[in-house]
This record gives sequence, C-alpha cells and structure tokens, in this order.
Amino acid sequence: MSLLLFPYERRSAVRYARRWAYGRNPAFYDYEKIGGDCTNFASQCLYAGGGVMNYSDPFGWYYIDSNQKSASWTGVTYLYNFLTRADRSIGPVAREVELEEIRPGDLVQLSFNGENYQHTPVVVFAREPKTLGDILIAAHSYDALDRPLDSYDFQKIRFLHLEGVYREIAGFREPQN
Repeated sequence: MSLLLFPYERRSAVRYARRWAYGRNPAFYDYEKIGGDCTNFASQCLYAGGGVMNYSDPFGWYYIDSNQKSASWTGVTYLYNFLTRADRSIGPVAREVELEEIRPGDLVQLSFNGENYQHTPVVVFAREPKTLGDILIAAHSYDALDRPLDSYDFQKIRFLHLEGVYREIAGFREPQN
C-alpha cells in the first residue's frame, strides 16, 4: 500500500465544528447520554477536514453506525493513540505540541482529574500571541462554540496539531533508498 500525506483541510474542519457545535448531525449517533459525545464530535470534525477513515481493526479510526465504530472514534485516549501513531496508515495524523503551535482545526485534550484525559474540544480560533484565553474551542458534551480555553477548570492539558491526512494512492511507488 502506497501512502501519501495530504494537507488537512482546517477550514473544512472548523466550518463543520461551527455548524454542529450546538446541534447533532443525524448521520452520527449522539453518545451524550452514554458517556459523552466530545470525541465523537472531534472525530466528525477531523473527518470533515480529512475525508478518509481507517477501517483497520482493532486500531483504525472509523464510524459506520452507532454499533460499528472504532474505539478511537469516540474514546479520548484511543483517539490520541491513533493520531500520534508511529506507523503510517490511512487517516489523519497529529503530534503533541506546545500552545504556540496550535491552529484552528487542531484538537485539545483536557484532564479534569489529573490522571486520565476526558475531553476533546476542537480549536476554532487562535489569536497571536497565544495564551489559553486566545484559544477558542467548539465541543460537545459540554456544548460550546467560541469558548475560551482558559474558562475550563482542568488539571492537565495537551495540544494535538494535525500534520495532514494519509491517503492510499493506487499506482504510486515511493522512491527506494
């Protein structure tokens, strides 16, 4: 399988986040009443910005219906593990960065208890220079749009910068070293 890294369409991800921050896209199940919908919403935004899912079991990133989805589609830690994977595979890829590198369309993950990360908001605006108050997010579970990041009461935070989206390209052969 030949993979190429394509640009992540940040504007499309942000446009989707703004459209659905206070609503629910009927194409996706709403997990609000069974554990939370924040990472499902973040995954929908990522999909809007990347346009491809990874159907590999058990470590892919996909949504077919409410019962056929990867753990990474709805689970905070599983999404982090998928996005920051070392091996190249189809789908979006990210790296953990400092606050200064965060851009609209990127993700933030918050830990409220200081142990596990439990919330995945989507960055919809980031002023320069950046402080937590300069980052505005959209999220589900605690539905929000243009909420300043410094308005959350959290113990730990991590920033995920989307570097692109791996896509399979038929007939393409990578140069051999």
